[in-house]
Amino acid sequence: MNLYTIEAGLFKLDGGAMFGVVPKSIWQRTNPPDENNLCTWAARLLLIETGDRLILIDTGLGDKQDAKFFGHYQPHGSKLDDSLAKYGFQKSDITDVLLTHLHFDHVGGAVERRADRLIPAFENATYWTNQKHWQWAIYPNDRERASFLKENILPLQDSGKLQFIEENEKTFFTKEIQIRFTYGHTEAMMLPQISYNGKTILYMADLLPSIGHIPLPYIMSYDMFPLKTLEEKKTILEEAFVNNYILFLEHDPLIECCTLKQTEKGLRLDKTFKLQDIWR
Repeated sequence: MNLYTIEAGLFKLDGGAMFGVVPKSIWQRTNPPDENNLCTWAARLLLIETGDRLILIDTGLGDKQDAKFFGHYQPHGSKLDDSLAKYGFQKSDITDVLLTHLHFDHVGGAVERRADRLIPAFENATYWTNQKHWQWAIYPNDRERASFLKENILPLQDSGKLQFIEENEKTFFTKEIQIRFTYGHTEAMMLPQISYNGKTILYMADLLPSIGHIPLPYIMSYDMFPLKTLEEKKTILEEAFVNNYILFLEHDPLIECCTLKQTEKGLRLDKTFKLQDIWR
């Protein structure tokens, strides 16, 4: 098995929305905002090469939306294609796209626009979500509707390339990749947990967007069920500390991976490093 960090660019979101009830005077220490109160965030993906499969976790925002849409989020920086090419891969090599959830910043790159058609961007890949989250996304509540864009989702079903992962306490995508289900940020978000060379790497998706979100009350306003997030976050971070998990951060603009330590104030950031440095 080989693991690769895939940078799909940076984008901006409101700092207050990203930190919920936490005052700006506190959260800006780790995530300084611009003059419009927007903070920069990463779309950091994980590519797993195992056997004859090449598995991509999430896809970033993509580039098919119009200028008005991107004007809100100001995407910039690395391109997914270039990041794949850095390791000698291209989109057609991907065999599986595992979508943690279907919010636009995680699934936007799964579909691309060619002329007047919307088609899967990874032509040879099977796309994976789960039944409960799929239903939640295609029949969204009014509060979450703006995050579930039909053009990002329905073409996957229309293509016949969409498959569902079974939801239970011991779901394994491959023998090395377990799927953890969480329900605070959105219904049935999936966190891939990877076993490799005696270490456990947990892809945090939106349960822990950045190192700035490690303290338990630091929960996004985007979360549908913040008290559920609090419960899940406490359980998983404590487990990660006890077992020395490596946390892979999808949205931190600077930090790829981290570990945790126990302090008088609770669990806090310990070591930070790049994925490629883990086995050096």
